[in-house]
Amino acid sequence: QVQLVESGGGLVQAGGSLRLSCAASGRTFSSYAMGWFRQAPGKEREFVAAISWSGGSTMYADSVKGRFTISRDNAKNTVYLYLNSLKPEDTAVYYCAADSSLYSDLSSEYDYWGQGTQVTVSS
Repeated sequence: QVQLVESGGGLVQAGGSLRLSCAASGRTFSSYAMGWFRQAPGKEREFVAAISWSGGSTMYADSVKGRFTISRDNAKNTVYLYLNSLKPEDTAVYYCAADSSLYSDLSSEYDYWGQGTQVTVSS
């Protein structure tokens, strides 16, 4: 079992920045690929970013590429998502997830999920 707890969400003006954190506990964090997803009201959950177990490979949704950065610190059992140049359409609940296989942009590939953290971007 892996327990994931997100933090760092909040209210920010358009153009602002946030750093989301996802702290993991339980089985070996460094053996899991990690991903961030988000879900806006009335919309399906969508992929945001993912990172391999070593941190050597990353992928991003086109909508956030160049604005968001995913990273991880295996010594701290934490994965981060840096959100820059935020837009109102980035408003959503952001979830981190752990994948015991290769990192993926498919939510169905992920084994464990956090409870989410709200990000609200005002115009």
